[in-house]
Amino acid sequence: MSLVLVGAPGSGKSTVGPALAERLELPFVDVDQLIEAGTGRAIAEIFATDGEKAFRDLEREATLAVLAEPGERVVSLGGGAVLDPQVRDALAAHEVVWLKVSAGRAADRVGLNVARPLLLGNVRGRLIKLLGERTPLYAAAAGLTVDTDDLAAAEVADLIIAERSG
Repeated sequence: MSLVLVGAPGSGKSTVGPALAERLELPFVDVDQLIEAGTGRAIAEIFATDGEKAFRDLEREATLAVLAEPGERVVSLGGGAVLDPQVRDALAAHEVVWLKVSAGRAADRVGLNVARPLLLGNVRGRLIKLLGERTPLYAAAAGLTVDTDDLAAAEVADLIIAERSG
């Protein structure tokens, strides 16, 4: 069983994940990085060239493969992975932590990062829309929710560990 981090862009999955894995002495897997390594292309390029559907297909395939692997690890999913029903079903066999973030804080963290193709343009407006669509899915998948707005990555990792052992 893996410890899986879900949440919106800017929630801290790619920052908290390695810190958490180090503390738990587990391997860390970032699904977005796996996709980039496997395709030899940046996610923004996949979106621009092949479209969102093609990316979501790659994301589903990579996520399901990682979640099916034996052994324990910390896994960071892409922000939209929970949109896929097969991924949501697979998450039921794992310990899922939702890194909850407000649209305002996520926008501050993400800024104008062009590597996040779904957020191009009005970043705050796009985040509000994404959070509206995805919040119920994150909440349903997660056994633990951590509000990351006012916490550093190390604090979030420590809080997750405390909640798991408490």
